[in-house]
Amino acid sequence: MTSKERREKGMLFIADDSDWIEMKRARQLTQALNTIDRSDFEGIRAIVNELFGMSDETTFLNPPFYCDYGSNIEVGKNCFINYNCTFLDNARIRLGDNCLLAPNVSIYTAGHSMYPDSRALGYEYGIEVTVGDNVWIGGNTVICPGVKVGSNVVIGAGSVVTRNIPDWSFAAGNPCRVIRKITEEDKKYYFKDRMIDDEIKEKLT
Repeated sequence: MTSKERREKGMLFIADDSDWIEMKRARQLTQALNTIDRSDFEGIRAIVNELFGMSDETTFLNPPFYCDYGSNIEVGKNCFINYNCTFLDNARIRLGDNCLLAPNVSIYTAGHSMYPDSRALGYEYGIEVTVGDNVWIGGNTVICPGVKVGSNVVIGAGSVVTRNIPDWSFAAGNPCRVIRKITEEDKKYYFKDRMIDDEIKEKLT
């Protein structure tokens, strides 16, 4: 099998020439993205659309941004990726619709074997990460290989997500764990005990 075939099956691989061609393209595009005039919103969108395997014009990314391939990243509608995020996309990274990623969020599909012999030879792997719809990921969060984050989830800042997170959960910590369920009661508030005002309520309904 080729390196790409092994990557796509989640098997151990060593990057070959064709992988490096893909990574070179990603580096050229992220270089352009990370040096563009930050007020050129249309230019930023154009580069992101070229870099990602799938994106939507309603999605926006604040550079700088870093990734390995770019083509393995699929982003849904109306997403926002804030400053200094890193996606190690040896395998597919999928974000659903209406996702918000705070600054310094890292999503890693890449990893190495626990036992050192294959690491010493340069082998690595990529295991897919998926994030559902309507997810807010707090700043400085790390999502590890193979994790599935459900829909309508909030991940607290500084979390290290090593296991799947079910729908409608607030989860936080290192390692990240479910703190509680998100319920209808949460619709009343926007920050701690601060209630959403009537003007905004009308727009929400």
